[in-house]
Amino acid sequence: MQEIIKIDMPQDVVEIIQGLCSHGFAAYAVGGCVRDTLLGVEPKDWDITTSASPVQVKEIFGHTLDTGIEHGTVTIMRGKIGYEVTTYRIDGKYSDGRHPDQVKFTPNLFEDLRRRDFTINAMAYSDEMGLVDEFCGMEDLEKKVVRCVGEAKERFQEDALRMLRAIRFSAQLGFTIESDTWQAMIQMAKNLSLVSKERILVELTKTICSSHPEMVKKIFDSGLHKEIGQHFSSLSARDAEVMAFSGQLPEEKHLRFALLFKNKSGEEAKAILRELKADNDTIKKVKILVEYIDRKLPRNEKRMRQALSEIGPERVRDWILLKKVLGEEVEDFQNRLQEILERGDAYTLQMLAVDGATLIRAGIKPGPNLGQILGELLSYVIEDPSKNTMMFLLEKVKEICYNQNCKIDQC
Repeated sequence: MQEIIKIDMPQDVVEIIQGLCSHGFAAYAVGGCVRDTLLGVEPKDWDITTSASPVQVKEIFGHTLDTGIEHGTVTIMRGKIGYEVTTYRIDGKYSDGRHPDQVKFTPNLFEDLRRRDFTINAMAYSDEMGLVDEFCGMEDLEKKVVRCVGEAKERFQEDALRMLRAIRFSAQLGFTIESDTWQAMIQMAKNLSLVSKERILVELTKTICSSHPEMVKKIFDSGLHKEIGQHFSSLSARDAEVMAFSGQLPEEKHLRFALLFKNKSGEEAKAILRELKADNDTIKKVKILVEYIDRKLPRNEKRMRQALSEIGPERVRDWILLKKVLGEEVEDFQNRLQEILERGDAYTLQMLAVDGATLIRAGIKPGPNLGQILGELLSYVIEDPSKNTMMFLLEKVKEICYNQNCKIDQC
């Protein structure tokens, strides 16, 4: 006798499903929320599929948003939480390998589930009907396998991003990729060139920030890396091998990208991320860390303060994390760095005992020379923090002006 599976759904989801059913329509929780619940993981969101059309969904529920109505999706708001409700549909041909040319609504749940990417994402559930699992998704969950629904080549022909999604799910769940699905990925790799860089970056980021970031190597083993972009294709499986250690890092994308790009220059890392349409903040952080990752941690406090001045305490801490992952001894550096920070040693212009206004009052004219003088003062203080007093620094200003053969009010 088959085991009856019971899934605890949020009350909002139960009420939405019941609301649709009370009007004569069928409705189920579907996809990732069902998968995650069966795995004992709390879903981040709950999606609902229904035989009701988008217009009928909007008529039944009050506050809705047309978040994807052209594809049959309406979002029902419950407080500040939105629940996507999508009409059963059949996707037409994917001429561009990314989007269906047309979407046709269907009253058949099986047809809707059949269009989905992987068996583990093609299960539906309602309290009334229980688990609907037409493609053995539960069996694949138990076997810890990522397998396409139906013919793998057809699924990847429809949307080539699914090849990266297969790797991403294997990384997030610690699953293997089923052999026919894997072979189809190798054969269909060139189709990935049709996919936008933004969508590729999302999947790549989720993969390297997963609990099994070493799975990113599958991107190279399958040949998918060659289709991601000109700059990304310069990476190799050997570059990806270091990701086996990145699980020791926090799940922060700038840290994990820096490790992946450790054999590249800062400019090369920047070019790769720009090609992938990454945000400027991530690009800046990764570039700095790639430039520093192979440098030796300084042993004296002056060089520690110089590092703080150049890249700031947050990036220095990131540098320590990367060095630790790469097997270097960091404890002494970490302890001495903490002492520097707790003492309040100056390493930025803002931490100097004098500022631009102070120097102007002392007779220095505003302009580029003022900034140069402040920079020189900071270098003295980085050398010896005890010199960070107004008396010493103003005396030093006089010395600088004397060496420049000018009077204070001419500087």
